[in-house]
Amino acid sequence: MTKQPEFQPFWFQQAMDLEDDYRNNVEPQTLTADTVADVCIVGGGYTGLWTAIQLKQQQPTLDVMIIEKSFCGSGASGRNGGCMLTWSTKYLSMRRLYGEAQAVELVKASEQAVDEIEAFCLKYKIDAELRRDGTLFTATNTAQSGGLEATLAALDKHELNSWQAWEAKKVQLHAGSELHQTGYFSPVAASVQPGKLARGLKRVAEQLGVRIYEKTPMLAINDNSITSTNSNKNTKHKIVINTPKGTVYATKSVMALNAWMLEQFPQFKNKIVVVSSDMAITKPIPEKLKKMGLVDGKTVLDSRTFVHYYRTTPDGRLMLGKGGNHFSYGNAVRPLFDKATRYGKLLRESFDKLFPTLVDEEFAVTWTGPSDRSATGLPFFGKIEDVGNIYYGFGYSGSGVGQTWIGGKILSSMLLGHNDKWSDNGLTTGPKGGFPPEPVRWLGTMMVRNAIRRKERCEDNEATPFWLDKQLAKFANAAGKADK
Repeated sequence: MTKQPEFQPFWFQQAMDLEDDYRNNVEPQTLTADTVADVCIVGGGYTGLWTAIQLKQQQPTLDVMIIEKSFCGSGASGRNGGCMLTWSTKYLSMRRLYGEAQAVELVKASEQAVDEIEAFCLKYKIDAELRRDGTLFTATNTAQSGGLEATLAALDKHELNSWQAWEAKKVQLHAGSELHQTGYFSPVAASVQPGKLARGLKRVAEQLGVRIYEKTPMLAINDNSITSTNSNKNTKHKIVINTPKGTVYATKSVMALNAWMLEQFPQFKNKIVVVSSDMAITKPIPEKLKKMGLVDGKTVLDSRTFVHYYRTTPDGRLMLGKGGNHFSYGNAVRPLFDKATRYGKLLRESFDKLFPTLVDEEFAVTWTGPSDRSATGLPFFGKIEDVGNIYYGFGYSGSGVGQTWIGGKILSSMLLGHNDKWSDNGLTTGPKGGFPPEPVRWLGTMMVRNAIRRKERCEDNEATPFWLDKQLAKFANAAGKADK
């Protein structure tokens, strides 16, 4: 019998409680003997599952397996806010990094992802509570107003602008809060129950023939292809992955580890920052939400650097999240990520300010999720070594619910040796930029975080922030919004 964990994030626990095996403490399938595979994917979250599914869809005879150290979806994939958004608001950053043509294609791909995920869930009967009700991007103070105008003007030139300006009263009506002053609405967005989506993808992957081993951590990995001599150049299985009870011999491998990537590959230690996004959810209060105007699955985000985001659930709960709270020293995924949030007071203050009629509503549960924030706010993909066979993809920076579908497209195309728009784009050239080494990174991050907090507190009170706080806040990458 396997012991259920003492604490799991709300979405993941809710999803697992629907599964008979988990509810009855039935042991998950683990790797207990040596095995071979064409592709071994390490990590059973969205990136790993989408990659496996898209590999099998393109080449059904390929032997694909996944190993996951816990349960599929128990990491960042099953504990985010469930906001399925596009890259349209990051267009200017992508244009600067990859050029205009690439930026246009990536925005289109991110919009395609929303359509494709919705169609996939319908086709395979995944009840992920996917609601295609769009998203609201708002300003809750004067300083936040107008921040999206340059981006939308650039999108207009390519007929890519799905955003509509809404007047204050309409924004407040649909957002359920009078705190919002202005806003833009886009119908190209959705909300999902992230745990149910992850578990649904696992089921479909297995139906397609993917072998999945949970409770099977990777202990070590060796890529013999980068040291092969002419005499063994034709050896098929060059990747060796050690697990507690069996060794995997694979032709190629994918590291789909999100914030946990650095545990095995310290060469990326300065390419991301592990930062928390903290969430709280109420018990079901459907009648109160209806009175407030919160009657659908629309997601709402404000325009601050450490963004507030919220949405309702089909059973009438209200979820609020806030990013940019805990920054891990040395990028370690610490135990606090597997506990109720330590920033409950901050969440409570934000909740009460947004929803003054709900000040008496206690949170049913809170939790924390780790985000692998890159210097650009965008993910990156590639090989660990140019001549090797270990591929990677991470750095979603809190926007992975929809964009991991793109990650699966990219990684499956690279693994299959295709030369197309998925394998050859700005995201497949590895990480762009980075962060200074410790302790400079952590000390600098704390300085910038606290300056942003002071600056945004002044702006919320319609006061002028200190000059130094404004200058320090500029170091925060505008492309990297907090976890959603």
